[in-house]
Amino acid sequence: MLRQGTGPVQSAIWPPGGFVRWLHVFTVSALSPPASRVTWADLCSLAPAWLAGGMTTTVTTWYLEQTSPADLVVARPLSAEADVLVGRATVPSPEFSRFLYTSVGGDNAWTDRLSWTYAQWQEALGQPGTETWVAYEKGTPAGYIELAGQADGVVEISYFGLLPAFRGRRIGGRLLSFGVERAWDLAERWPQRVPTKRVWVHTCSKDGEHALGTYERRGFRIYRTEAEEEAEPVNPGPWPGAYEPATHA
Repeated sequence: MLRQGTGPVQSAIWPPGGFVRWLHVFTVSALSPPASRVTWADLCSLAPAWLAGGMTTTVTTWYLEQTSPADLVVARPLSAEADVLVGRATVPSPEFSRFLYTSVGGDNAWTDRLSWTYAQWQEALGQPGTETWVAYEKGTPAGYIELAGQADGVVEISYFGLLPAFRGRRIGGRLLSFGVERAWDLAERWPQRVPTKRVWVHTCSKDGEHALGTYERRGFRIYRTEAEEEAEPVNPGPWPGAYEPATHA
């Protein structure tokens, strides 16, 4: 998190700039008394935002939980005509999971796993208690929820969401309900685990205006809120330029 004290950092976060501004803060800091110098870690954290144009934004992160299966508020069933099925990807597949990750998170600034190697994906997906459940509409992947079993009966919803083309049709509510049910009965499929005692998730303001409400409608309760300054998010898309306006010759 950026340090919000007196000195160069506070005065430099907001004005536009770029590399020249970053270099100015570095120089002023180097000539300042030790007590008021900006740390190298702070300078490194500021550099990406400034080099990208200098703009930052306040990102709010909410941490939510359920502490009993009775907390879950199940979404209404979809009509039979919807032809939506949910199935578990029982064979860990880095290729498939990366496809889901980039397709769902591409317009929500999901970037933390973009640099992962094949081995890193294999390791994460192969952890005992980690499960990926995928919603399909008429055989096409529509979204997914990834569960990560943790110690002492805790289960985290690591990732959840729909591909853009499938949003707004109540598929998300059903998928989340199904996924939370699977979090609560996770120990039935992983005998070495103790029964689930708590299910938690975190979402942030970069995930879209409906993300927080989606979890609250399913019975999750906020237990912690954080806010910090970050570089303006860049939505990577499932491929470069995927969400840029189309141009025609």
